[in-house]
Amino acid sequence: MANNTSDKINEAGKRVADNVAHAADWVKDKTGVGPGRTEGSDAGVAGIRQHMDVIASCGKTIGVVDRVEGSAIKLTKDSTGDGMHHFLPTSMVDHVDRHVHLNKNSEEAMKEWKPSAASCGSCG
Repeated sequence: MANNTSDKINEAGKRVADNVAHAADWVKDKTGVGPGRTEGSDAGVAGIRQHMDVIASCGKTIGVVDRVEGSAIKLTKDSTGDGMHHFLPTSMVDHVDRHVHLNKNSEEAMKEWKPSAASCGSCG
């Protein structure tokens, strides 16, 4: 009898541990926060970090992240080709892994980039 109870307790403990791990993975997946991000997985907008390449849907790199300001991604002025900072709305982000991938091609993204973070609030 004691052995049967012990087995049930061990099984319950394993199920709890599996569910906790599943819940932690779900939170990481939804927020992009936490260790364990693997290449090719989507870290979400929260996963955007300084110096990440910003890649348009056509595969062209259009800039490098300086930082995120509100709902806009500020690109470094050295990376955009004209020596100026440009801002893209985070709504253009398709997914984030080691790079920021956009849902627009390079021509569309550069046509829609803005001179300030505040001006990205009205675009999307």
